Amino acid sequence: MANSGNGASRPTDGSRSAKSRALANEHRLVALGEAVDRQAGRTPKRHRQPRRRARRWVIAALAVVLLIGGVLGGGYLYALIQFNRIHKIPVANELPVISGKPFNILMIGSDSRAGLSGLVARQTGATKGAAAGQRSDVVKIVHVDPAAGTISMLSIPRDTMTTLLANQSVYGKYNRINVNFGNGPSLLVQTITANFGIPINDTIIVSFAGMINAADAIGGVYLNFPYPARDAYSGLKITHPGCQQITGFEALAVVRSRHYEWFQNGAWNSDVTTDFGRIWRQNVFLRGMVNRAKGIYNPLTINSFLSKLPQGISLDNNFSLNELIGLAVKFHSINPATIQTITMPVAPGVYQGNDVEFVQQPQAQEALVKMFGSQLLTPTNPPPNASGQAPLPPHVAIPTTTTTVKHTTTTTKHTGSTTGSVAPTTTTTQPPEGDQFFDPTVCIP
Repeated sequence: MANSGNGASRPTDGSRSAKSRALANEHRLVALGEAVDRQAGRTPKRHRQPRRRARRWVIAALAVVLLIGGVLGGGYLYALIQFNRIHKIPVANELPVISGKPFNILMIGSDSRAGLSGLVARQTGATKGAAAGQRSDVVKIVHVDPAAGTISMLSIPRDTMTTLLANQSVYGKYNRINVNFGNGPSLLVQTITANFGIPINDTIIVSFAGMINAADAIGGVYLNFPYPARDAYSGLKITHPGCQQITGFEALAVVRSRHYEWFQNGAWNSDVTTDFGRIWRQNVFLRGMVNRAKGIYNPLTINSFLSKLPQGISLDNNFSLNELIGLAVKFHSINPATIQTITMPVAPGVYQGNDVEFVQQPQAQEALVKMFGSQLLTPTNPPPNASGQAPLPPHVAIPTTTTTVKHTTTTTKHTGSTTGSVAPTTTTTQPPEGDQFFDPTVCIP
């Protein structure tokens, strides 16, 4: 910078030009403000020259915006790296997602013990060799309607009888839905569409290890247990009632619990609904996860979430990070209590000497039409009924308004031989849809 004869510093041509442009911009903004005032019928106020302090605030604000943009951009890149670490699998028979239209995500809870070690492995029987391979102990279809801003979930009990499309020489023409997952998700996707007419757009598979990691990734789920609870088979041990944080193996024990007991009036009581009770507790736990994950809707928090997920989680290779972020942004403010949950209406029966569940009509078709509407397809291979026939479902008109499905199918506990080609199980009563008084509920600490 050159000095004048009187010792005062003189700005360079560049700095003079920048200052002139800044002043010109300020004058234009003032003039624009006065024009807006006049257009609105207001008398323009006399404006002083903007102070230097005001300009510093503008510069600081711009710096903050640029900093946030840079961090978010870096966060997105990190999230992309973590997302790419999640195991991707090819899944046949899926339909492409149409932008803005409802779509369906098949959520498969696999009983695979892969990735477990130490105490958790022993508690889940991973080291005993009794649970080789994998079965779909959890089958849920998550129906997402972006336009309506709603999410609903259909649960299909694992013992629901279906018409098989493959492996009939091993399992017969009809068998439980969970046998379709033995060779991977593609056959299960195809079976669901062929039996029930539900199109599947994306698939998520969660193993035991994945359930533990997902719960830990969001910092645990807060559930209120009205009574102490236990399950000797899943390892659940809730020693005191109240709102408490559920993480790690305890989270897995909650969602696996089919022999749930609660301590009331000085005695242990048993939930005789077994698989249906487990489905309801899974739905409660998923609502709790949604409640905890509501804040995870930008790359800054998504990358931390994704970094803990890769082990035990698999996504179909059509699922993208942008899709995940889009869902998180769209539904980050959803009230978990508004998530509609439906269990496929079924009735108990015996097939080849084994206790199974048969789809109950017309209740099942009514529930499916109310959830999926015109998206529902005509089944090509409908499930069998108790008479061994496989008729097409009855025609049900699409409702003009969406209502909550609450079917009231009740059955009685039944027993039977557990031998034969169908894997042994215990099925029992299916009370009206809804949480029971002894089940945990979502809470805020």
